[in-house]
Amino acid sequence: MSVPTKRLLPPRSDQDGVRQRVCRRAAAILAAIVPGAPPAGPGGFWVNAWPFPAVVFSAFMISWAAECAQFLVSQGMALAILAWLQALPEFAVEAVIAWSQKIHFMTANFTGSLRLLVGLGWPLIFSVAAFGCWRRERRLLRRINLDEEHSVEVLALAPPIVYFLVIYFKGTLTLLDASALALMYFTYLWVLRRVPPRESEAIEDIEAIPRRIMSLSRRGQILAITLLFAGGGLILYLAAAPFLRSMLRFAVYFGVSEYLFIQWVAPFLSEFPEKLSAMYWARKPQKASMALMNMVSANINQWTMLAAMIPIVYSFSVGAPTHIPFDAFQREEILLTIAQSMLGMLLLSNMSFHILEAGGIFVLWGLQFARPHLHTEVTIIYFAWVAYELFMTLVVRRRLAAFGSFMRVWRMHAARTRVVPAPHS
Repeated sequence: MSVPTKRLLPPRSDQDGVRQRVCRRAAAILAAIVPGAPPAGPGGFWVNAWPFPAVVFSAFMISWAAECAQFLVSQGMALAILAWLQALPEFAVEAVIAWSQKIHFMTANFTGSLRLLVGLGWPLIFSVAAFGCWRRERRLLRRINLDEEHSVEVLALAPPIVYFLVIYFKGTLTLLDASALALMYFTYLWVLRRVPPRESEAIEDIEAIPRRIMSLSRRGQILAITLLFAGGGLILYLAAAPFLRSMLRFAVYFGVSEYLFIQWVAPFLSEFPEKLSAMYWARKPQKASMALMNMVSANINQWTMLAAMIPIVYSFSVGAPTHIPFDAFQREEILLTIAQSMLGMLLLSNMSFHILEAGGIFVLWGLQFARPHLHTEVTIIYFAWVAYELFMTLVVRRRLAAFGSFMRVWRMHAARTRVVPAPHS
């Protein structure tokens, strides 16, 4: 597949007539690539725009329910479950795209979502934390320090990222790959259950609506959470497919590549409530690391379960077990995403996130966002930075801080849970 190119809008003098012809052609294209897509004829702006606020609102409902539900489960699973439930809108959109059997759109949404989390989400967390620090203490925040328990999330990023290098070189995503990625995710959950993070969200830290729900009786909490999940899920079910069709229509209308529209607009809208919740935590002292780990948990979810879901849904859509082949352009997008996430994981492996690291990641994300033709150059810069971090870790420091932290936490947990035999009388 060739790199999608931007469509230019016609001259203003005959723009209306040409736009009508473009819309008619777009309707034919949509009917071919999206099952059940209705004609794009007269319907007005809001007929095509309603799926966008619907997806965002459903994501907010699910996010509110998830923030409340975390208080009903064990502490060690709270952040993992919260990140999983908040990612449901992104999973739903990706499932609709996979069902449409358009492989270039699958990779667009998947890679765009991951690059948004690392390139925009992580620096935003740091920016909000730095602003809060300056407002409270009038000092510049230079780094966010991670707790030792957070080494679980940091190290859990490595296996799927490295495994995706195998997927990149072989150029396919198979059902066997899906099994391997799912196994990595469930292993991550298994470790979390045995080494639970010390820090969890307090009720006073959550937003107004979830805080109001948690002030209800236990029965009221369960009812409200159930209604939010059911309502958000229903809206998401009804809006997911029209959401994809509307994105394609608006891409044609605004003269933007459909690929880029799906790569950035779809994940931004579906992940917006998740990012907003993390920003809310990052404003408060001692919560920035937890906000950052919420983003890291989302990265783990998408590298494992979201990627694993794609060939499964695609196979069901085709009607037989099959694999997803990637062309040269899609492999370049995957490699760029691998390089960015690998760099992010190595930066966090020092158990801190420095202001220069946050700024560097944001600048590189902004460069490849604003200048897609520089993807190869940005990928090279990412891997050069990765090589530098590996050199500093293995040769200069001669230790991986995250691994040391994990081993200490694991030993402490084992010591606490070890059964000491009762003395003989």
